[in-house]
Amino acid sequence: MGHDEDYANEQTQNLRDEQPQDLRTERTQDLRDERAQDLRDEQTQDLRADGTPGTPGAATGTDSAARRDQAVRAAVEQGVVGPTAPVAGLLDVAGIRASAAALRAAFEAVTPPGTPVLHAFAVKATPLVPVLRLLRSAGIGAEVASPGELALARAAGVPPAETVLDSPAKTPAELREALALGIAVNADNPQELARIDAMIQSAPTGSPVGVRVNPQIGGGSIGALSTATSTSKFGVPLRDEGAREWVIQAYLDRPWLTRLHAHSGSQGMPLEMMVRGVGATYELAEEINERVGRRQIDTIDIGGGLPVNFGSDEESPTHAQYARRLKSRVPGLLDGRYGLVTEFGRSLLAKHGTVLARVEYAKQAGGRPIAVTHAGVQVATRTVYAPASWPLRITAYDTKGRPKAGPAVGQDVAGPACFAGDLLAENRPLPLLEQGDYVAALDTGAYYFAHHYSYNSLARPGVYGFSAHAEEVRFAAVREPQTLDAIVAEAGGGAERDALRHL
Repeated sequence: MGHDEDYANEQTQNLRDEQPQDLRTERTQDLRDERAQDLRDEQTQDLRADGTPGTPGAATGTDSAARRDQAVRAAVEQGVVGPTAPVAGLLDVAGIRASAAALRAAFEAVTPPGTPVLHAFAVKATPLVPVLRLLRSAGIGAEVASPGELALARAAGVPPAETVLDSPAKTPAELREALALGIAVNADNPQELARIDAMIQSAPTGSPVGVRVNPQIGGGSIGALSTATSTSKFGVPLRDEGAREWVIQAYLDRPWLTRLHAHSGSQGMPLEMMVRGVGATYELAEEINERVGRRQIDTIDIGGGLPVNFGSDEESPTHAQYARRLKSRVPGLLDGRYGLVTEFGRSLLAKHGTVLARVEYAKQAGGRPIAVTHAGVQVATRTVYAPASWPLRITAYDTKGRPKAGPAVGQDVAGPACFAGDLLAENRPLPLLEQGDYVAALDTGAYYFAHHYSYNSLARPGVYGFSAHAEEVRFAAVREPQTLDAIVAEAGGGAERDALRHL
């Protein structure tokens, strides 16, 4: 694991070194501004969420932790996990609903009544149809970036008017389908826009269409996720020579271009940098509308990428903090003249998911205890391969699913895959884990158990939503555990099993 940590740190430093000096200076100032603004937010923010004045729908960390403990015990008692089902993903339905309500309330609080606002969930974060249906019922649409994600959104009943298609590699078939359905499309580059030109000429569309731009404000602490660097693959790079004027001319030539899109946020990005990226996009929209002489751009898509706190149960930063920051720094964006689209994913789901796994064996090597579990690279790929960037909190439960007591002992929490680095945690202080105990990997509701990695042909675990009321916990299957027959079929074990022998 040391090699992975060195690599992740090296990539982060390389990204910083590659940024021009002015971007590094701006980022340092952003961090100073953010710390100052956070202090002001802390003085004014009311953390209550029970219907009294405060942020509607926001769940406290204490509430979610209590529900999680209750659900873990119930999962063991009801056989959701156990000797024959040694790993599962759990989703807190109340927490998801609360986050969706808090997001909507956050932007309602900073926009005039009647301002069109679409919150489109980034389907890539948790591509599970029941989750998308739950969010749909809470007033959240869908942002999709592939034919598969669009199919999931449609299966979940998300209407075209509440769907946004992004992707840097849209095929003609994808574009034709989206334009025929009336789905909003953000063109990533000049060649894609030329394709759309030809399609619209032959078949007019009701789809809102815009261009994605890259403000090139620099990267965050995780290089692989930074979408607004000078060499990012996404969007039209605004600081490149001639690019800004090309974008303006594209709108002058196409009266049907009515949206502008940028996505500057990602895990590891300070809020002030995100706000600066949104501000640059707003300024471009203003310039385009002034040059055109009318309000041609009527909607700005600010993307998502709000970072998540993986260090505690506290939800920080919040959507409300971000919305207030935008209102303070980019007031014209939220004065009602523009419709708004957001594309949050991780910040809506991460805190409400838990990977729960049984300890199959407890052993020692070199004097260090090792708990061998059934949760590893197949459900926590990013954490295993880049632990410095994606550390997870781990909690220990006893054989009955109760929080485990005892002195903290440094120990490894290992997964089932056949390579040495398959570790959820290394030398982590926890009550000493024993055979038959359980471990929970927290904050895994997005980009974890919903994104199975088939190393060693390990089966996809079951995913279950839960609701906790008083002493009762109810579970509903979101995705059933994968069967061995399904693994064989996906590996070409059906009618095609003899295909190579006949060549």
